[in-house]
Amino acid sequence: MFSFVLMILMAEDITNDTGKSIEKGDTVSVNYVGKLEDGTIFDTSVKEAAMEAGIYNQMRDYKPLTFTVGAGQMIKGFDEGVIGMRAGEEKTLEIPPEEAYGERSEELTRELPIEAVDFTPEVGMRLATDTGLTGTITEVSESNFVVDFNHELAGKTLIFLVGIVSVEESKE
Repeated sequence: MFSFVLMILMAEDITNDTGKSIEKGDTVSVNYVGKLEDGTIFDTSVKEAAMEAGIYNQMRDYKPLTFTVGAGQMIKGFDEGVIGMRAGEEKTLEIPPEEAYGERSEELTRELPIEAVDFTPEVGMRLATDTGLTGTITEVSESNFVVDFNHELAGKTLIFLVGIVSVEESKE
């Protein structure tokens, strides 16, 4: 039921131009719903889907996502998954970790002494380094804490329901 309602909501924003198929270098606008394998929605461009999934953020502008195909603006599986689609077309992309945020790496977790910081570490707290790396505190003991710098979606297969809103041909 949810997918059916979602497809209708996405279809309302999709033009019926089924002309040009998407190629590398084209600029496309898409509506999408990103899910994990268990069906949990983690991101969407559709306001109603965000509200129904309990992830609605009133500070966010829910509108189609626009990007240039092949320019490295998107994860590899999403970027390559829209090639060949046309405006008005919908497709489900199943993207394995190696074409998304990679596998989880233990090398990206760090154990640090509590005395090295001027705050009280708590599980779930997000930290950023001077180099722009962000991580989440996953464990806290009396003397140390662990920060995981893996992307929160690392190691996960991602499933996207994608609807192509528009295609703008590359100017090259």
